[in-house]
Amino acid sequence: MDCLFCKIINREIPADIVYEDDQVLAFNDIDPKAPTHLLVIPKKHIATLNDLTEEDQTVVGRLPLTAAKVAKDKGFADDGYRVVMNCNEDGGQTVYHIHMHVMGGRRFTWPAG
Repeated sequence: MDCLFCKIINREIPADIVYEDDQVLAFNDIDPKAPTHLLVIPKKHIATLNDLTEEDQTVVGRLPLTAAKVAKDKGFADDGYRVVMNCNEDGGQTVYHIHMHVMGGRRFTWPAG
């Protein structure tokens, strides 16, 4: 498998990891769109949201819990932050391993774009 995020999980590619447990990993995005831009990923490879199964409920449920934890740890939870998941090309997904963007440190506008 030639998955960028799986290589980060397996420590084949370096990343600035800010949180890790047995199911998820959070690290700084290398192309940030906000003062703080983290990615939260499951350690299990799941290509897109369309590929989720009932078995994935527990690990996928860890993603927003981890997003809230890292937002608090980084100090922007109370001010607010944006959480985004993209699915497939038209949805803006570029790495086919589900991931949650956690962005903070500035005011966001709507619509997102």
